[in-house]
Amino acid sequence: MAADDYSERGLVYAVPLRVAAVPEMTMTYDEVLRDHLSRLLSWEDAHVSYDKAVQDVPLDLQGIQPANLPYSAWELIEHMRITQEDILDFCRNPDYRELEWPGDYWPAAAAPPDPGAWDQSVRGYQSDRRALQQLAADRSLDLTAKIPHGSGQTYLRELILVADHSAYHVGQLVLVRRLLGIWK
Repeated sequence: MAADDYSERGLVYAVPLRVAAVPEMTMTYDEVLRDHLSRLLSWEDAHVSYDKAVQDVPLDLQGIQPANLPYSAWELIEHMRITQEDILDFCRNPDYRELEWPGDYWPAAAAPPDPGAWDQSVRGYQSDRRALQQLAADRSLDLTAKIPHGSGQTYLRELILVADHSAYHVGQLVLVRRLLGIWK
């Protein structure tokens, strides 16, 4: 989309913006937006990061549901991985097939199926997060464009959705860890 198209909608992306953290650097609004979206997927500005929340959870506690909570740490991290993977697939795959809610979005059991499942889930989440950050940074992609095979969703909406969903569940993960006595 040309800069003129944005300005017709009241959005001026071609005007340089001075970035406070790096005064000598000038970025366009589009670059600032893409940078913020990319960082939003992994930052700690308002809460602990996913990466810190998943560190050092003992194997024997990964599948424990604390009293009066309906989920374990494993269920949360695997749900986050599945959901993020699904949104990434939706953004990139013209042959995308929607998962069934809620069954396809949550693991079958409270505990990991094997000792390596936790690390595999964490690595999968981190890998897909990097792919979403690359999507956000891809200047050939109009973030406000509707996803061709969607029903009105934009790339911008999906990136914000992932960040919002992840932040919500990272908070729950910290709560689980506190109740299990494994949070500093």
